[in-house]
Amino acid sequence: GKMELRQQLISTALEWQRRFGVAPAITSALSEYDAAILVGCSEEDYSKYMQDKTAVARGADFVHKGKKYQVKACRPSGKPGSKVTWVPKANNYEWDYLVWVHYTTEYDIYEAWLWEMAEYRNAFEAVIRLSPDHMRMGRRLK
Repeated sequence: GKMELRQQLISTALEWQRRFGVAPAITSALSEYDAAILVGCSEEDYSKYMQDKTAVARGADFVHKGKKYQVKACRPSGKPGSKVTWVPKANNYEWDYLVWVHYTTEYDIYEAWLWEMAEYRNAFEAVIRLSPDHMRMGRRLK
């Protein structure tokens, strides 16, 4: 099941948002964890890997089975008009796979997509502004 610590982090962030209007920036930490789990990395392996974070290969958020993964994520704030229409673009190609995670306001994974580097580069190098529809041309993970 879902890791307890993940739920605690989300509960705290949502409580912070209720109280102070803006959620703390947990999306990137959460999405790196979620992406690792989605591509089959065990929590134990991810934990071991992250202990030595200085060893992270340039351009990669984590490495699994010798492949480098870059993670991009989006979450709507829940405020009016906060629907996700723009996806951050990878600014280097020093990775093997890219995972895009799209969260709900409550940090549930709404959808997740996987891209192989060469396909991503061919598809998007010339695209200025990436949208969720662009990302949905990849391989669905969730």
